[in-house]
Amino acid sequence: MPTIHWFRRDLRLADNPALVAAVEQARAAGDTVVPLFVVDPTLWASCGAPRREYLARSLRALDEATDGRLVVRHGPAAEVVPAVAREVAAPAVHVTAATEPYGRRRDDAVERALEVPLVRTGSPYAVAPGRLTTQAGTPFQVFTPFRGAWLDHGWASPAPHPLDVPWADVRCDGIPDAASADVRLPPAGEDAAHTRWTSYLHGDLAEYASLRDRPDLDATSMLSIPLKWGELHPRTLLADLAAAPFDVATFRSELAWREFHADVLWHHPGAAHRSLRSVVPDDSWDDGDASFAAWAAGRTGYPFVDAGMRQLRALGWMHNRVRMVVASFLVKDLHVRWQRGAAHFMEWLVDGDVPQNQLNWQWVAGTGRDAAPYFRVFNPVTQGEKFDPDGAYVREWVPELRGIPGRAVHQPWKLGLEAPEDYPDPIVDHAAERKVALDDFHRARG
Repeated sequence: MPTIHWFRRDLRLADNPALVAAVEQARAAGDTVVPLFVVDPTLWASCGAPRREYLARSLRALDEATDGRLVVRHGPAAEVVPAVAREVAAPAVHVTAATEPYGRRRDDAVERALEVPLVRTGSPYAVAPGRLTTQAGTPFQVFTPFRGAWLDHGWASPAPHPLDVPWADVRCDGIPDAASADVRLPPAGEDAAHTRWTSYLHGDLAEYASLRDRPDLDATSMLSIPLKWGELHPRTLLADLAAAPFDVATFRSELAWREFHADVLWHHPGAAHRSLRSVVPDDSWDDGDASFAAWAAGRTGYPFVDAGMRQLRALGWMHNRVRMVVASFLVKDLHVRWQRGAAHFMEWLVDGDVPQNQLNWQWVAGTGRDAAPYFRVFNPVTQGEKFDPDGAYVREWVPELRGIPGRAVHQPWKLGLEAPEDYPDPIVDHAAERKVALDDFHRARG
């Protein structure tokens, strides 16, 4: 009667309380643990190609970590999990609690179909979404007081790494084949994530606060990818940050933002697709495809924007400062609804995560909780000149501009006859479109 641990967004063995609970139950009964992963067709179909390829690689790493015993089954979770539980006569199914809307509905359906308990232990976050409230007992609407409550609440220490786990030997359907997404993926799996974190912790983290907005420098952790898949738990990072011999407040705040967005989505599941507030009249939006296609292809004529969109296509990842700039350009220069940009990001991002992606887009669009004010419009030229001062980031991702030295690369249209012939002119005038966006905002207010 082996116990089942159903892996989802916790593709690791260390600091996994749900796995610890499954191992403890199995050992108490003198039995084994089934490490189960379900390839849910709904989730698989909704994943962009980069995420599918990365997931397949991460599952191969998890299979190796479980001594080749990872049990992969294909089909709807509400059918597959109860079937496996009956097949092995499991006394319980252990999981890390899901917090996103689809996962919560899926788990409720699985629980109804199971004949044994579905035991939820822990969550993908240091503080589970929904746990923190204001003194009035209401959800937090603003990040800064949420962060204060989050810090005051604190979090548990990392869970122990279960050793010599008695993995069960159960039939596996095989790790799914994922066609190459033609992006340069980082190494996948728990060991690779720990290696990346250890290197960053003892390297560039000390300068994170001053360099995090510089896309021309490799100064960020890129841990959004292993955090999305649960190859690392934020609790592990927070424990290491507490022992760091330098100021880590800025980096820790970014983890708090991640938890704030998860909390907002917990209380407002519709925020995955709908604006939490309206900021401009409905007739403000342009549904034309030409400008969106130019944005998606990195052919807007604004080098900083185009560099970001091409980095996304090449790596399945984009620097966070640039994410804000390209999102602002789509919503406020091209007047395209944020949902369309969010969907494009989810198609390409390896770290594509519903609460983080959708709520960050709502932040830029001014429609979310504690959003940037709608009248904050990122200037794609000055942002490039400030955060890519020598133009190295642009030249890396926009080869047409590699012959332009220094910061002149951010305004190639000023070069006259020396401007590259194979790079487009700006598709819009930023100053004019900024005025349109602000006029629309004031129309909604008036």
